[in-house]
Amino acid sequence: MTEARALCFGTKVMAYGLAEVERLLGARRLQWRPSAGKVSQLLLDSRSIADPKGGLFFAIVGDRHDGHRFIEAAYRAGVRQFVVSREVSLEALPEASVLLVPDTLEALQALAAHHRRQFGLRVVGITGSNGKTIVKEWLARLIGHRERVVRSPKSYNSQVGVPLSVWGIGPEHTLGIFEAGISRMGEMARLARIIQPDIGIFTNLGPAHREGFPSDEVKLQEKMRLFDTAHTLIFCADHPLIAQAAQQWASEKPGRRLFSWSRNGQPANVVFTDIKPKAIGQGGLSFRMEWQRAKGIVERHRFTLPFDDAASLENACHCIAMLLVLGMPARTFGQRLRHLEPVDMRLSWKTGINRCALLDDAYSNDPASLRIALQLARQHWPEGPLTLVLSDFLQLGPGKKRLYAEVARMLQAYRVGRLLGVGADIRWLSQMLPADVQTAFYPDTSALLQDLGQHYFHDELIVIKGARTFSFERIVRRLEQKAHRTVLEVDLNAMAHNLQVFRRRLQPGTRLMVMVKAAGYGSGAVEMARSLAVHQVDYLGVAYADEGIELRQGAVRLPILVLNPEPASFDAMMRYHLEPEIYSLSLLDEIIHAVGKHRALSVHLKLDTGMHRLGFTADDLPEALARLRQHPNLHVQSVFSHLVASDDPQHDAFTHAQAAEFIRLYETIAQALGIRPLRHIANSGAIARFPQYHFDMVRLGIGLYGVAPEPLGSELRPVHTLKATISQIKHVPAGDTVGYARKGRVDRPSRIATISIGYADGLLRLAGNGRFSVLIRGQQAPTIGNICMDMAMVDVTDIPSAREGDEVIVFGQKPTLQDLAECLHTIPYEVLTNIAGRVKRVYWQE
Repeated sequence: MTEARALCFGTKVMAYGLAEVERLLGARRLQWRPSAGKVSQLLLDSRSIADPKGGLFFAIVGDRHDGHRFIEAAYRAGVRQFVVSREVSLEALPEASVLLVPDTLEALQALAAHHRRQFGLRVVGITGSNGKTIVKEWLARLIGHRERVVRSPKSYNSQVGVPLSVWGIGPEHTLGIFEAGISRMGEMARLARIIQPDIGIFTNLGPAHREGFPSDEVKLQEKMRLFDTAHTLIFCADHPLIAQAAQQWASEKPGRRLFSWSRNGQPANVVFTDIKPKAIGQGGLSFRMEWQRAKGIVERHRFTLPFDDAASLENACHCIAMLLVLGMPARTFGQRLRHLEPVDMRLSWKTGINRCALLDDAYSNDPASLRIALQLARQHWPEGPLTLVLSDFLQLGPGKKRLYAEVARMLQAYRVGRLLGVGADIRWLSQMLPADVQTAFYPDTSALLQDLGQHYFHDELIVIKGARTFSFERIVRRLEQKAHRTVLEVDLNAMAHNLQVFRRRLQPGTRLMVMVKAAGYGSGAVEMARSLAVHQVDYLGVAYADEGIELRQGAVRLPILVLNPEPASFDAMMRYHLEPEIYSLSLLDEIIHAVGKHRALSVHLKLDTGMHRLGFTADDLPEALARLRQHPNLHVQSVFSHLVASDDPQHDAFTHAQAAEFIRLYETIAQALGIRPLRHIANSGAIARFPQYHFDMVRLGIGLYGVAPEPLGSELRPVHTLKATISQIKHVPAGDTVGYARKGRVDRPSRIATISIGYADGLLRLAGNGRFSVLIRGQQAPTIGNICMDMAMVDVTDIPSAREGDEVIVFGQKPTLQDLAECLHTIPYEVLTNIAGRVKRVYWQE
């Protein structure tokens, strides 16, 4: 979104009489009407005017546009107050008051600067080539519990964006955070007069907009003009040009204070050192802070970030310096820094279900950004029905009820026909909206998701606007049209239930490893791992290093065992803090060669007790143990083996023999190494059937997804539902055939549905020709003919209500995953892992 498309900012907190505006701007009246009233909105775009009351339209002239061309359109939209910079035809504006100024942009800026001067709040001004928006947003999150913050919405930092941002200041605010960006000479002085910051942050200096300045030094001096009114300047001492300019700034006026930070050992107020990836894995950084709080008093703290890139670290360091300047105790920073999240400032459009359009702004919520979203919505969807999904506004402080009243007026102005509200405070809107606005309110997002099916969405625009803590992205996923109509739904509630079923069977103190190999058994490894981390499992298991790296890159920080490590991946495994299985002398030698004697690595020893696949035999152990004793930097975290048939009672004697051999070999290892690593041999079947073999840890695999032997099988819930849709229904006469090779012969006049799944999606050819039935409208529909690559055909003759577009259940509650596995003469593992990547995974959690 560009600022030129949705520029209509208002405040009901403070309004100015038009005569006062005339005086402030030194304007001349071209036309004056007694109806001239208060100015509470600044309007720049005739397309985004929903509520003209209190609006003052500025006819801004730019390089490629002229607002004077749209004055009549604004008048037709109800605007009656205008600021222009040239004579205009007044015949088309009979009821309007029109003020003439030399420059409408300067007039807009002057009015915003006056508005800024009416308030005594502290104001932070941020400039630099990169990081302005992220620093601003992170500061608002880090300080929002202490201050009532007003800030630039999105990236509103231009000559037009800054005055609109500052116009949002009200008496309830205690801290303003505004960013300023420039692209040519002379611009910053104008923005500085508007923002008038007390504290400045200079993020960095890069090549952006270099073409607008003779040199980087000139661009730097131009940016420094933002801080003419500031008493404190925050900067990174590692940037020599910025440090030099900051020293010059401080020397120009008594009382100016510099607050610097460094991560390269430069002299600074705050020094960040010992920067390294988190000990438990990739996806974050740990670093030490030393702060010279007062003469002779140094505070030292260690913080962590959920990011590992240099830009995020720089942005976080600016934020930490700002918090110190604001007087926040450093000991309180840690938890908030750990929970910082990426800043997504984009308004994105998506295709919704039932011919709906989605405007997704599910990551932030405040009145100013809500207005932007609604303006944009009405620009793209001027007349159609509009539904708004809205969360509470957080950290509004006193006067929030008054602000909700303003939100109610906003919703009416933009003709919101239906409101779904989430949170405690938003219910106030129920008393403030007219009866023709449909409303429903929910205490939290899960409650709305549970009830979402009761709200029929079709042929409308749905604006989804929520504070990040409400996780509205879950609503977006439910309402978004799927690009490929075959979907694997993963019920995270069922997964959590199954996890607890197994946990209740564990011996006290037994740890839990969950296998997420093969993309989490087809479910999506990162998503499953994140959910498992929430449920506090102890370990994750993957097959290959690439899978573990994907988890680390997805910010999964649990310890990860790699079952099939390859020598080429050892460096990456150490870099991402993955823990390899060692199953042979040759692999042990490869690891020793890669690690040497000084780098530490956690490893896991695999024993072959009867599977005869991978693992040390009893004969291998003496040599293996000798080498491990010579390399104590290889930390043996666990010793484990794999049961062959723990779910099959006819092989119980063999299972007991395997366990006995495992115990014997483990004791040999423990005595030789002088340590007692974790022991684990029990898989899903053994967790259910052999509690005596739970030992120190168990490995949960397919059981998590609802497949396990009795006595646990009946307690588990299916986690996966594979869904397709009916693409077309044909009437086929008796005697004709369906599909390739004419295998599907029709014996009666039939209705044949083509569904959007084939063997390339995971419904294999063995399921064709009537050997398997899907579920449509609660009834079984048998396959007919061969399964095609991308499609399959089913007989819906006995389901007269079936229609094109209907949902098709391939497996779930009924038919089950096991039903399809039996049809395909295979096991549920193979069915899940055969589901193609093009099948979209959708994760539900109520």
